[in-house]
Amino acid sequence: MTDGTQTGEVLTRTQQFESICKILEEFEYREEKLIPILQRIQDVYHYLPKEIIEFVANSIKIPASRIYGVATFYSHFTLEPKGKHLIRCCNGTACHVKQSIPIINAIRKKLNMQEGKNTSDDLLFSIEIVSCLGACGLAPVVVIDGEVHGQMSPAKVEALLDKILKKEAGNE
Repeated sequence: MTDGTQTGEVLTRTQQFESICKILEEFEYREEKLIPILQRIQDVYHYLPKEIIEFVANSIKIPASRIYGVATFYSHFTLEPKGKHLIRCCNGTACHVKQSIPIINAIRKKLNMQEGKNTSDDLLFSIEIVSCLGACGLAPVVVIDGEVHGQMSPAKVEALLDKILKKEAGNE
């Protein structure tokens, strides 16, 4: 993280606002720096919380609606909490034909995610089902934290998740 915290460190509410103030100071409270400000804030929270959007709007003296406009226009931003680890599962034609649905179901089961819920309760994982990851020759494909994993199966994806869970628990 670029705000001086360690990855996975839980910030108090005061520390979070101090972190946001540092980001705003770094970008000199300039409206034309809104996108990099929002990027850095999302790095801290993994999404853009409503109260922070309002705080930023007041701090740089623009309407909150302008920030919401930017945040909803660019797919990089999210207004919903996201997990620390992002899992993108392809369900495009090639992946679907090669059984992506059982892989998606295995991920949801392993992480105790109900259908329609995309982030684990502990905010450790988020899952996105996408139409194409551009790696059809490796179908079915799963991308975890930007790393492409091809020719996946339910057992292979569970092993990957176990590895991450073990690391998060400090057992690796």
